[in-house]
Formats: sequence, structure tokens, C-alpha cells
Amino acid sequence: MWIARGVEPLVRRMAQQFPAVLITGTRQTGKTSLLRHLYPGASYLTLDLPANAEAARTAPDTLLEAYPSPVIIDEIQYAPSLLRHLKVRIDQDRSPGRFLLTGSQVFPLMQGVSESLAGRCAVLNLHTLARAELLAAGCEIEESRYLFLGGYPELHVGADPDLWFPAYVATYLERDVRNVLRVADLPEFNRFLRACALRISQVVNYSDLARDTGIAPNTARKWAGLLQTSGVVTMMEPYFGNRTKRLIKAPKLAFLDTGLAAFLAGFHSARELAASALAGAFWESHVFGQIVRQAASRADAAPVGYWRTAGGPEVDVVIERAGALIAIECKWKEHPGHADAGGLKALEAAEPGRVKQKMIVCRTKAAYTLPDGTWVLSTSDALKRLASQ
Repeated sequence: MWIARGVEPLVRRMAQQFPAVLITGTRQTGKTSLLRHLYPGASYLTLDLPANAEAARTAPDTLLEAYPSPVIIDEIQYAPSLLRHLKVRIDQDRSPGRFLLTGSQVFPLMQGVSESLAGRCAVLNLHTLARAELLAAGCEIEESRYLFLGGYPELHVGADPDLWFPAYVATYLERDVRNVLRVADLPEFNRFLRACALRISQVVNYSDLARDTGIAPNTARKWAGLLQTSGVVTMMEPYFGNRTKRLIKAPKLAFLDTGLAAFLAGFHSARELAASALAGAFWESHVFGQIVRQAASRADAAPVGYWRTAGGPEVDVVIERAGALIAIECKWKEHPGHADAGGLKALEAAEPGRVKQKMIVCRTKAAYTLPDGTWVLSTSDALKRLASQ
């Protein structure tokens, strides 16, 4: 069963314009499957095989000649030196769509791309499945279930999450962390992962993370950077357009896939997550993640952040487009009211004339507006409204 991805038209556009296209993202998001689905007639070379990776290092020209273009080169991070040889071939023939690459950003891959393929390669970060993609494919998954399960494709084509998530985390630890950071104590890093999941949607405090994990603050910062670079977490940057000194300027920690966060946080069912004190934080990260996925599929580079004052009001998501602001509150309830719009009003007062749209995204069954014009919407309706603007 193929679940159509929202980025498919964008990938085709990139391949029609650039000689090379690189699909990055965390493991098991479907990077290879996407390219093989879009380009079934392309040659296929995987550098995950040690023999191919060695050939890419020692006999790159001979290897490339064996795979006529267009060619899908999988796991390019295992032989980043191959990028220099791709550059030579591209400079000889700049026909679009010749090289379709996949890889992970945790390796020196992006540096190699910027040095060797600048202006020659389009880069797209592929996220796990959005709930909208599952619904469009006929997978009628309840939002609370999606919150718990997440969007890794394997989980929606029959994989048992009780078996899949432990294997995924173990593989990630063994293959990526050990290779990149040379972590000596993997259980220690595992504790760090779980500590991050329990702080979902919170402002990052590396000292607290370090204390609870038993590591140095600099190590916590370094490991968090790895998780961000590899796409496991994202740092949601603060918006502070008016430069008020009292505004919080540290990023918030978000998991773009709440299913992975739910596993790391120790939840065993959607019901358990929904009844927990972390439900609201997971909901906020979920809404943010769906917005990011939609923006990625449309190549929308509008900044997405949050706004918060020290000990005062907060707005969960702030999107800046052409100088105007879209302010979004995320509420784990079905019927938000006037009291839930306090942060939106505070931002409106702090940025007079700039807030053009106010929304509360919640679990409501039907859209409605509050007396001040704030829209109360489901996630699906909010995404439609954002897409129309």
C-alpha cells in the first residue's frame, strides 16, 4: 500500500530544475521509498552495503559508470567523498534530475553538499507521515491515536509498535550515535533521550537536562544538537519582534513525531497519554509538527516560532508572513473559551497592527469564533485555513 506524500509534487519540481536532489531526514521516514515510487525506472545504488561504500571511496568513477542516470544513490552519508565526483559529472552535463540522493544530516553530509554541490543540488527534509496524508490514503486514524502512534510509515502498514519502537531506538543508538559522537555509555544517552521526551514543548534548560541525566551541561548541549541535526527533535525558536528584554529567548524542545516521544516517555496506549499531565504538551508539539509538515510540502519558508514573556503570557505558535503574524494557541480540550485567548490578546497588544489571524487549535468537532474574532478550529481546519493564506 502506497501512502501518497504531500511533498511529491515538490520533489518532481526540484528534479526538473536541479541536476541533483537530496532527500534528508531521520531514519525510516520513507526517503528511499519516495524516490523509488516517483522514479521507478531509475538505477538504484545503495551505499548501505559495505562493498558499495568501499567502491565509492576507492573506485568512484567505475562505480558510477555502472549505474546510468537517473540514478538513486541511497545513504550517501556513508561515502561523502562521492559528492566531489558527482560535481564533476554534473559540470559536464547539467541535465536536471540525474542524481537522486538520500542521506542523514548527522554525518558531514551537508558540509559536503555545500562544498561540492552548491547551486547544483536541491535539498528536501522529509518528515514522518502527516495525519492528513494518512486520512487522504483512507487510513481513518483518530487524532489521539495518531498522537500516540506518530507517523513512521512502517507503523501504518502493519508493524507492531511494541516491537518496532524499541528496535528503532536501538538501531539509532548503535548506528548513528556510536558512529558520530563515539558515545561510550549508550544507556546514559538513552536516559537523555527519555529526559528530552518528558520535556516536550518546554523551554530548553541544558543544566536541568544534564542534572537529570547525570552528564555535563556541555554534553547535554552537544547531544541535543545531534538529535536536532538528525531530525529527531527540533528547537522551536522564540519570536521577539519588538525586542523586549523580558521576552524568553531560549528555544522550546519539540518532537516532530509525537509517537517516538510517547514511546520514549513511557506511554503504552493512546488512552494513557490522553489522561496524563503531558497531554497538552504533546498536543502542542503535534500541532506544530503538522504545521511544519504542511509548510515543507509547499516549500513555505515562513518562520515558525513561539512567543513568551518572562512569567507572563505565551502564544504556542507564531508564524510570520510578509511582516504579518498568525498567532496560534494549542489547547487539549474540545471547547476553548474567552479565557483561553489571553496569550493571543497579549501578543496583539505587544505587536499592534501586526497580528492578522488568531486561532485556537483544539479537539473541537465544529469551527466557531470567539467574540474577539479568534477562530476555534480543529487541526485539519486550521491547516486548511493556513494553506489558503
